[in-house]
Amino acid sequence: MKRLLLVLLFLCVAEEGWADHAIQPIPRSIPYEKAKAELGKRLFFDPALSGDGTVACVSCHSPETGADTRPFSLGVHGQQGHANAPTVFNTVFNFRQMWNGAVTGLKEQVAMPLHNPIEMAMDRKKVEAYLRARPEYARQFEAIYGHPATFPDLSDAIAEFEKALITPDSRFDRYLRGEIELSPDEREGYRLFKRLGCITCHNGINLGGNSFQKMGLIHRYRWREGFPDRFSLTRKEADKNVYKVPTLRNVALTAPYFHDGSAATLQEALRKMAHHNLGFDLNEKEIDKLIAFLKTLTGQTPAILKAEGKKP
Repeated sequence: MKRLLLVLLFLCVAEEGWADHAIQPIPRSIPYEKAKAELGKRLFFDPALSGDGTVACVSCHSPETGADTRPFSLGVHGQQGHANAPTVFNTVFNFRQMWNGAVTGLKEQVAMPLHNPIEMAMDRKKVEAYLRARPEYARQFEAIYGHPATFPDLSDAIAEFEKALITPDSRFDRYLRGEIELSPDEREGYRLFKRLGCITCHNGINLGGNSFQKMGLIHRYRWREGFPDRFSLTRKEADKNVYKVPTLRNVALTAPYFHDGSAATLQEALRKMAHHNLGFDLNEKEIDKLIAFLKTLTGQTPAILKAEGKKP
């Protein structure tokens, strides 16, 4: 009963006008250090930074979507990870990083897959030895940081590159700025998004990424040991299936969906979310209108990827 009352309260709040101010457009640019970001871009694409020389950051975060098309990403020696890789685009706007919010900043996040034995399986000494042995890397790190490459420098450079991975000027951003009108189906989808309560969790500049919520608030969602939920950090029963709310930016391009990659399409994702977290089923017309709205959230390719080609 408490959960039902909470959802009803969310719906009332969304109808009373708060929702009209709950989403902000992505800025067309944000400040970042170009030299560091360009170095980070090169490192992001370099598979030699993995233990077997086959996995780069880009292996799980494509330059087209920032995400992975596989339900679970593959790491060194073909090992399968424990979660669907979330998009790295617009991650600078998230309040914490990783599905379970294990770290706050981008620099800390960069280090985790590099050290993870399943993902990239590299240690600090090996990374530094590799960077110092490559003349071009050695020159870049000396020029930017004033000393031989260190692991913190690498994390800093990749984080600066990730900071630049923003996708501005979606149709919805332009609508929020008053530059264009949405189509009737897109407008109705936005109204549904607010009226049904989706906006209570998917709000802010990233339409998500700014809170933790339980997957299965109304109807229980399957839980499995090893999923990267808040429970994996806190060991509190109440934190099982609690995750950072994912961004909806570019969501039409980032299938499959959820931490477990279990929804292959937007239609399936909407049905699951409505059932498990809102407590009702959507009809086909509602799904079509919501998808029309969600497609307006597709932004422009990050400028740093367009300027000189996608791959260094």
